[in-house]
Amino acid sequence: MKSYERRQKEHDENVKKVLKRLKERNPSKDGLVCTARKPWIAVGMRNVDYKRARHFEVDLSAFRNILEINKERMVARVEPLVNMGQISRASVPMNLALAVVAELDDLTVGGLINGYGIEGSSHIYGLFSDTVVAYEIVLADGRVVRATKDNEYSDLFYAIPWSQGTLGLLVSAEIKLIPIKEYMRLTYKPVVGNLKELAQGYIDSFAPRDGDQDNPEKVPDFVETMIYNPTEGVMMTGRYASKEEAKKKGNVINSVGWWFKPWFYQHAQTALKKGEFVEYIPTREYYHRHTRCLYWEGKLILPFADQWWFRFFLGWMMPPKVSLLKATQGEAIRNYYHEMHVIQDMLVPLYKVGDALEWVDREMEVYPIWLCPHKLFKLPVKTMVYPEPGFEHHRRQGDTYYAQMYTDVGVYYAPGPVLRGEVFDGAEAVRRMEDWLIENHGFQPQYAVSELSEKKFWRMFDADLYEHCRKKYGAVGTFMSVYYKSKKGRKTEKEVQEAEQAHLEAAYAEAD
Repeated sequence: MKSYERRQKEHDENVKKVLKRLKERNPSKDGLVCTARKPWIAVGMRNVDYKRARHFEVDLSAFRNILEINKERMVARVEPLVNMGQISRASVPMNLALAVVAELDDLTVGGLINGYGIEGSSHIYGLFSDTVVAYEIVLADGRVVRATKDNEYSDLFYAIPWSQGTLGLLVSAEIKLIPIKEYMRLTYKPVVGNLKELAQGYIDSFAPRDGDQDNPEKVPDFVETMIYNPTEGVMMTGRYASKEEAKKKGNVINSVGWWFKPWFYQHAQTALKKGEFVEYIPTREYYHRHTRCLYWEGKLILPFADQWWFRFFLGWMMPPKVSLLKATQGEAIRNYYHEMHVIQDMLVPLYKVGDALEWVDREMEVYPIWLCPHKLFKLPVKTMVYPEPGFEHHRRQGDTYYAQMYTDVGVYYAPGPVLRGEVFDGAEAVRRMEDWLIENHGFQPQYAVSELSEKKFWRMFDADLYEHCRKKYGAVGTFMSVYYKSKKGRKTEKEVQEAEQAHLEAAYAEAD
């Protein structure tokens, strides 16, 4: 209801409040700076235990407005707590959308920038952070700076993604917009074979074998694949379509967002029986197709919620808010999720996706598996996440001279041994997964539960630019390090002080 002018005025006032709050901090007495957001509000599954230690809270809860949608610059300027449902609701009626729109409604801009964000369009645009044009950051010394890739704060611009808010406080971001159409023309294609054959079918669905990866005639607008078991998967490719095309006689329109509709992953699975088919889905409903069932986690939360009678009479209540689930779960449930449940993403080079699928099948036996590709760009500086050295000389399927094609292998569900009542050591499985990722130049998003030691963490990620910016912009001694923030387990006040002291010395990282 507020005008953009009013929102901007409130934004400026709220930034001043943040600066005032930072000036109240006594570095010798108060703890490290931490947002006042409650631990259960975060969507990620790791415990936000660092908030239980001594810390100095800065409230950012007011930063939840869309500040501007600029059609001329094709940029949306938004505050960090704006979520995906909020921005697609505002932009889609204008036939505009963020270049990368994460599937779940509640995922916020700040979380997707500082953490990890991917969508079916990431094989064109990269991760969510790759679509950001500028950041507005409050630094430790109280300065408010605008960082872009070609101004004096370009090092900070490249260091912010994956930093988990440990370089400064993000108060707004300018994000790339793209023109869109009213519908998504979605093709469902079943593939049967072993895991390596399923992996190749997935690669062929969006990566031309002739290497013409930038040709829009050969590359779809959206891509995702779901592997339902070791021998069956469904490849989905989408292209934007106009209202006129979608409503032509004979075309099937499927509004998947209605509360009584089958969950999307189950609807896609029908292709295994009826074969390849095409349908048109309203664009915004397609963007948020996994929201109602939280991919397939809804089946575990409410085992009967996918039944027709529940969907018809009570489906409007789905999905339960992740924040509500986390706020009401006890210690036993939290430990169960950590030890007997898997919610992990493996980011691996595209040509190794078959190896990754075989590893997950052998070590975790979790199905369905979600596959979504993304470009990992070769940037002017080496960031925390970077492509394999020399990838451009191999020109493997999906790669270009400026970006290596990676893929997200999403592993979300209870492992097979747990479902069968067998012994399963979740912590040890995650440990082995992280070792496998390090050996194969893969990465693990930090929203998940990690078993990495600090030494191994900095073998997986590159520390140079991050530590350079930590020191240059005064984050050391004000914000905790990204490893410490991602680390599993409770943090005591003594640990906080030890971590502060450790980062006053040389960075605990190995040069690769």
